[in-house]
Amino acid sequence: MTHTPVTSSNIASIGYDEPSQTLEVTFKNGATYAYSRVPASEHAALMSASSHGKYLNANIKPRYAATKL
Repeated sequence: MTHTPVTSSNIASIGYDEPSQTLEVTFKNGATYAYSRVPASEHAALMSASSHGKYLNANIKPRYAATKL
């Protein structure tokens, strides 16, 4: 999965695979988490958010199951 670097105090990059609806977030500490069943619209909203970290905490983490990779 290709990741896009983002400007964030905690997040290094974000990747998305539309066929599997998997969102991957790599943090600056090196940890990567995969979030399952995330719609493409949610990924688009995350990428366009003024704060990626705030959007992730408010909209992704509470709604989608995560696995540490």
